[in-house]
Amino acid sequence: MAAPCPDDPSLERHFKGHRDAVTCVDFSLNMKQLASGSMDSCLMVWHMKPQSRAYRFTGHKDAVTCVNFSPSGHLLASGSRDKTVRIWVPNVKGESTVFRAHTATVRSVHFCSDGQSLVTASDDKTVKVWSTHRQKFLFSLNQHINWVRCAKFSPDGRLIVSASDDKTVKLWDKNSRECVHSYCEHGGFVTYVDFHPSGTCVAAAGMDNTVKVWDVRTHRLLQHYQLHSAAVNALSFHPSGNYLITASSDSTLKILDLMEGRLLYTLHGHQGPATTVAFSRTGEYFASGGSDEQVMVWKSNFDIDYGEVLKVQKPPATLASSGNLTVSILEQRLTLTEDKLKQCLENQQLIMQRTTP
Repeated sequence: MAAPCPDDPSLERHFKGHRDAVTCVDFSLNMKQLASGSMDSCLMVWHMKPQSRAYRFTGHKDAVTCVNFSPSGHLLASGSRDKTVRIWVPNVKGESTVFRAHTATVRSVHFCSDGQSLVTASDDKTVKVWSTHRQKFLFSLNQHINWVRCAKFSPDGRLIVSASDDKTVKLWDKNSRECVHSYCEHGGFVTYVDFHPSGTCVAAAGMDNTVKVWDVRTHRLLQHYQLHSAAVNALSFHPSGNYLITASSDSTLKILDLMEGRLLYTLHGHQGPATTVAFSRTGEYFASGGSDEQVMVWKSNFDIDYGEVLKVQKPPATLASSGNLTVSILEQRLTLTEDKLKQCLENQQLIMQRTTP
């Protein structure tokens, strides 16, 4: 008996409260809260429970560019064009501590999976690592030669990946503080980067309208997508590791099936550039933000068995096994031979032509 075909992703809710473009979104671990930052200098914490009142946090003196919940969900970090990072307690009081993290705009904040450290990236061309407790400066990574747009810890906390306007993605060893590898295949500024849930590969988005996926062990290019007609501003892996969602200045969100190396869905919701996107920790939902000042929450409706798997198995085992399977399939499909990669790129070019109006 054939499995029932899943429904398309559906728009569940949209939140209005920001007074300028939304720049960033992130879900708390328990899915009870969604945080968003905006060019209006405010941080909003929305409650997923209907009829619940949102919190508006003020304190930054300029645009809020990035936001990230700690693994426990008890803290919320934000970065701003005012060069500071704030650590908030996401409750009605909205208490925060603030520290001047960089000498220019802070573009990215991300907690390590153990919650003990925080990595930041800035227009001052540096990546910095801080202790979460008392925000003590630990060390700086300094090899980028232009603005650093994004920096993320690997799931195990041993690596850091960064994306820059110098057109490179750099992989760093946290302990040795050395640059392990530089990926130079992007044809323009690299806007966003993140690790696959397994930690075995990274995906990067660029101003050249592309998304690229590399294996961090062999440093081979696994996949290359050129499906958007404008810059790709953000991306997020589904926690199963099987899907990737992108947000673009062409106003669309696109969901990619990494197992098949193909486009699954194109979503139209924002009026103007889609600036940010993030899956919830279970993958059941994803949120997007745009220059239209709106935050939208979507129900995924695909990979619906993944939530049930999470309930039965321990999450680390689920992520690792699923992630390795994904990477294995990517390698089989895309890096077996040069001809195979060439054929895949040609197929994706055809898909792009069919989906372009």
